[in-house]
Amino acid sequence: MKSNLKIDNSEFYLRFRGSFTGILKWPQLDEFWKVLTDKSDAGWYIYAIGESVPEHPASAEAVKVFIDEIDKLLRKEHQEDYCGVVYVDDKNNPEFVKIYDPNNLGVVCGFSDNPPIPGWIVTLIKPEQLDENTFLTKSRQRWWQRIFSVK
Repeated sequence: MKSNLKIDNSEFYLRFRGSFTGILKWPQLDEFWKVLTDKSDAGWYIYAIGESVPEHPASAEAVKVFIDEIDKLLRKEHQEDYCGVVYVDDKNNPEFVKIYDPNNLGVVCGFSDNPPIPGWIVTLIKPEQLDENTFLTKSRQRWWQRIFSVK
């Protein structure tokens, strides 16, 4: 199956295709959220794949709300004794985070010329559109709109 993933040599796409470490255990995710929360005012872009690419970084408060809400969603919908759906470039000094939707995992691990597309990206680099044919389900759209109406 051919992906519609757009890839070029911009910094965003190079970082997207770069090296990531999976957060495998729920307690590790708790620790990672603390790191991200401590850096909530760093200028994070939060991109839900299938929505418009954000033009501006989210506010520190929006980042904190997103972390809280995505954590609830992941724990509710990924009912495993492991996490394995959050990947980060550097756990202690993150700049790029991929969060996979538990309802659309496919094959997340491994390497491919057509890497799977995460559900959300949190990055210090202004995102670019990943897949023009990806769309959010109505329930994900409502979830996204609910948490970002707080901005």
